[in-house]
Amino acid sequence: MSASDSVIELAQRRMEARTKKEFALADVLRNSIANAGYEVVDVDNGFELIEKAAFITLAYARDIRPIDLEKEATVAMIVEGFTEDALETVRSIKANSDCGVVLLSIGDPGALVTEMDSRTYLFAVSQGSGWGDCANALLGKIKSKYLILLDPSISFTGDAITPAVRELEKGEFVAVGWRGGLINTHNEWRSVDAKGDGEVDVLYSFFLALNREAVLESGGFNPRAIYYQNADIEFSLKLRQTGGRLLQMDLPLEQGRHHGYHDADPDYREVQAKKNYDRLLERFKGKSAILSPRR
Repeated sequence: MSASDSVIELAQRRMEARTKKEFALADVLRNSIANAGYEVVDVDNGFELIEKAAFITLAYARDIRPIDLEKEATVAMIVEGFTEDALETVRSIKANSDCGVVLLSIGDPGALVTEMDSRTYLFAVSQGSGWGDCANALLGKIKSKYLILLDPSISFTGDAITPAVRELEKGEFVAVGWRGGLINTHNEWRSVDAKGDGEVDVLYSFFLALNREAVLESGGFNPRAIYYQNADIEFSLKLRQTGGRLLQMDLPLEQGRHHGYHDADPDYREVQAKKNYDRLLERFKGKSAILSPRR
């Protein structure tokens, strides 16, 4: 299939931008070409347009190039199996918001390829990729002001993006989430108590909206977190330690079966979750000054 006139025009504009050393514009145009299904390759005296595969497969998430969907807010999901459920989640996002969507599939993305369009970017990484590394790749490579990490078990029942972004825009909080709580200091920091809406110590990555630049300054997620559970608690406390405040708020979301927990190997789940929690206890236990006001 040959490229359309509109794609060829984008490639010509990109070549002109590069000639003028307008590299930021050239990168935007490259992304537009990619969203149209083509890879532009520079050759002597011009360019070639090569039709892209349905999705990009990488050995490591960190190898992905910067992603610019030209959206102020982008939802990002790490998908490991159960792609039909993730597909329904993507459709619920699109039905209720015009944000960008980036899907990082660990292994075969299956039917998720059917949702690729100008606002949806899909790539796959090899089996065994760690959750912390994947989350950091999304945080570092997606060029939106606001990034929303979303678990594939969550579906939108309304516009959850606008109210979360509105709170972030006020500048009081670096992270806004749907579920979270306060560290229980009376049992040696070994649990989190749900307290409802308000400022919290911890936000879970079921729905976690972030001011991306502010969060990057904190250093991101712990790359040693192979599994998600408790990695978001460590991340939350890291944000609070660097002065960031976290807000829990009610949002139009619902949760289906959480495959990442219920369908994971129990031994693997417990071992990796314990490793994550042991790290955060070693780093933060007893540092009550970083916690939010008790309520």
